[in-house]
Amino acid sequence: MSLKYAVLAALLEGEASGYDLAKVFDVSVANFWSATPQQLYRELDRLADGGLIEARVVEQVRRPNKRLFTLTPAGREALGAFTAEAPRPTAIRDELLVMIQAVDIGDAEAVRASVEERMEWARAKLARYERLRLHLLDGRDEAAFLAGTDRVGPYLTLMRGRSFEEENLRWGARVLEILELRTAQRRAVARSDDPDGRARGVRAAMDG
Repeated sequence: MSLKYAVLAALLEGEASGYDLAKVFDVSVANFWSATPQQLYRELDRLADGGLIEARVVEQVRRPNKRLFTLTPAGREALGAFTAEAPRPTAIRDELLVMIQAVDIGDAEAVRASVEERMEWARAKLARYERLRLHLLDGRDEAAFLAGTDRVGPYLTLMRGRSFEEENLRWGARVLEILELRTAQRRAVARSDDPDGRARGVRAAMDG
């Protein structure tokens, strides 16, 4: 999927500046799509040139003027048509998985640290997603929210983002468990293959 439709979908929330959209992509769209501010601004120009969004300039005192973008009828039609297309399968491209694939001949401790860091990212994202969930619910339980909301899409994508990060935590914990087990097994084998070293260790302990 191109960035085009992600931007159009974000503008369903209403008029927004490029800066506003960058914040949206950093928070509420980050659970399923990512883009840099530079990519967003380039895409906004293309969409405006194509007539799918329109921009109005807001003059500001002591600050640069800003452009506010809204969907045009053509943009809404294009976004609606996109929902009828067959989505392409998701493909995983993850450097961490390449490192884990090679962990048996690599630096296991460095890989463990990378897994732990990934888990910390997942926890941070889950905390952000929980704040967004509470904002969407606005004091209601899920049933009341779903019964009264005009748009369910943002909540459904948020659910997917949360489940993805929860799975990252489950997977990371299992990876660390397995790596620790293998490390312990290798240490045990190394000790059994070095009886003299083991004996020295026992004598050192007794002398201490």
